[in-house]
Amino acid sequence: MKLKRRELLLFLGVGAATVAAGTFLATRKNLFAGKGLSFQPVKGAMPLDIDEIAPAQQIREYSTYEVIDDLVLPEGYTYDIVAAWGDKIGDSRFGYNNDYLSFIETGKDEGYLTINFEYISAIPWMQTYQQVTGKSLPFGEVQAAVKKAGKAGINAFGLPKEEEALKAKIRLLCTEALLDQGMGVISIRRDPDGKWVRTNSKADRRISGISGLGDNRYLKATGPGAAVFSKTQGQGYIDKLGDRIIGTFANCAGGTTPWGTVLSGEENFQTQVAEPVYADGTSFDPKERPFSIDDEEISGQGNVLGLAGNKYGWIVEIDPANPNDYGTKHTWLGRYRHEAVGVRVVAGKPLAFYSGCDRRGGHLYKFVSKAKVANPQDKANSRLLRDGMLYAAQFKPDGTGRWIPLKPDTPVNPTDPGNLEGNLLTLPKRPEGGIFKSEKAAEVNSFKQKFKTLGDLYAGNPQEKQGAILIDAHYAANAAGATCTARPEDTEIAPDGSLYVTFTSGSAGGEGGPDKRIFSGPKGESPWEYGWIMHLIEDNNEPAALTFKWKMLAMGGNPAEGGAGFSNPDNLVFDQKGNLWMVNDMSTTKQNNPKDKQGVGCFGNNSIWFIPTSGSHAGNAYLFGIGPMECETTGPFFTQDQQTLFLSIQHPGEVYGIRQNAAVETREFEMKTTDGQSFKQTRSVPLGSNWPSKNPNDPPKPAVVAIRRTNAQPII
Repeated sequence: MKLKRRELLLFLGVGAATVAAGTFLATRKNLFAGKGLSFQPVKGAMPLDIDEIAPAQQIREYSTYEVIDDLVLPEGYTYDIVAAWGDKIGDSRFGYNNDYLSFIETGKDEGYLTINFEYISAIPWMQTYQQVTGKSLPFGEVQAAVKKAGKAGINAFGLPKEEEALKAKIRLLCTEALLDQGMGVISIRRDPDGKWVRTNSKADRRISGISGLGDNRYLKATGPGAAVFSKTQGQGYIDKLGDRIIGTFANCAGGTTPWGTVLSGEENFQTQVAEPVYADGTSFDPKERPFSIDDEEISGQGNVLGLAGNKYGWIVEIDPANPNDYGTKHTWLGRYRHEAVGVRVVAGKPLAFYSGCDRRGGHLYKFVSKAKVANPQDKANSRLLRDGMLYAAQFKPDGTGRWIPLKPDTPVNPTDPGNLEGNLLTLPKRPEGGIFKSEKAAEVNSFKQKFKTLGDLYAGNPQEKQGAILIDAHYAANAAGATCTARPEDTEIAPDGSLYVTFTSGSAGGEGGPDKRIFSGPKGESPWEYGWIMHLIEDNNEPAALTFKWKMLAMGGNPAEGGAGFSNPDNLVFDQKGNLWMVNDMSTTKQNNPKDKQGVGCFGNNSIWFIPTSGSHAGNAYLFGIGPMECETTGPFFTQDQQTLFLSIQHPGEVYGIRQNAAVETREFEMKTTDGQSFKQTRSVPLGSNWPSKNPNDPPKPAVVAIRRTNAQPII
């Protein structure tokens, strides 16, 4: 079963009549000449249907392939480095692993670029830290102490006075790691040559993982969760800061509001602080997420600082133009592993904000404000985030669905684990607090008999109980019967108000897996690792609707198996012509790995894809760009004139670190032609990265780039 252009156009809501008849020429050199496509697609690692060449020729052209350690773009396009890790921002530095980007224009050719910094990649970060920052950290001493402590790690927060020296070293290392996470605002302008340069205004600043720690730049909180933060006594750990919050970290994707604020989603916070909570919403003790460091990961960074886990996993709002704004966490939007924020703002209607929980078995959520929007551009709209309701999606196999409110009187009705990949569902554990893993229908039935509503699972006065539900949103949603999905990543609002959602991976994991009745491949295969795009339409197109319709397109996958030629779709963005742009998120260890059992390695590096929705090429997926080695391409954002596409290049060199002496390895891959014939490919793969300088033995650095055409015309 092939992915057809007509199927994609119908999925996108574009009439199939827009697809013109005709055939392509036989060679890549002139394949797209005169066909209306404004660029010559770059050549990826595998044959694609859009090449329109015979299988025998595919084998000849793809039997060898060279991977390049650079951002590879079509002829006539170039990129400039806007900022990279270590660059100065205000009184701090540009952080690590830049992700979501938002550009708010303040005038012609100028504005504020807001950047998320998601996490640190331990190998290149430790390897290059001193070279980039000019400072040193006690990596060796701390690693030796952790190795001596064993797999359990070190509860640095609870170290006795006689080990104060070790605690100080761990604290120094962790504060530097958290400093490189969070958010940043930089002011930029376009010079006469078309390049974007920094102007270093007073608004330039960092909101990091340690903001508030010693500088009084605490983040604020709104909504019922703040009532839990303000408790002076509870079942669990309380940090005694009330509704003040130290920092933001694990900042992945986000969204931009029509009134000029930026939303940032805290995603994999559980790596640094304890995620489970008690029935009253208070945190587990910091010792439950001890500090640990090895050659590949630094975890428990919040342990030594005594950070309360319930204060992380939120959506943060900042106003880039206000130099005194260090962020507000709106607890009505829920605590879970947030990816993007789909922002729907319609005058006279409530706000509707969508976000996904990027974990295996995570849910899709919608927040609906209690009050309605008057003027979409009014900054007072931020107040609407202080009151409303959070819903979790329940998908039915017939293409319909409903939104389940996460409130005390919502019935407890979890799904049968047998419906899920991996046969695993995690549920709130009561009265002990935390969670337990259910693998059998009998366990779920017993849970339902014991607890009738979400209110039975959570404690406190009405406001505190609602806050506890929001703090424990993922597990509360599991208890309420929300659909376990396939790692929802982007949530993008289309011009017509409908929602597009990327689900990046259909495999199961240690925390759960997607519902097999909803998430399957082109021929019903399950698990389907390679990902989907879902189109969700609210009934009557109402932002506050409680029911919806949905349809799925399994776009990820090998063309021979019905896919479009990429794996693990992630961020989406529409240009002003309605074309869809997509970047993908293949696991770093799987990229160019011929031993990957799921076959993701054959797709090469993470890339940028262009899917036109009108004209003779409508419905095809074209490879616009290929990222450097071991990176993730993420955060695409267009300027209003469409002449610049901002893009984040995250964690180049994540596996091997610095590419030493132009090191390269030759690897053999089992590949397939578009009609399924097997052939061998010899692929040369650089080991590590020297991007962005591309000079031999230079350190790899995450960076933001501005992609443009050399003729100063719009990107498309």
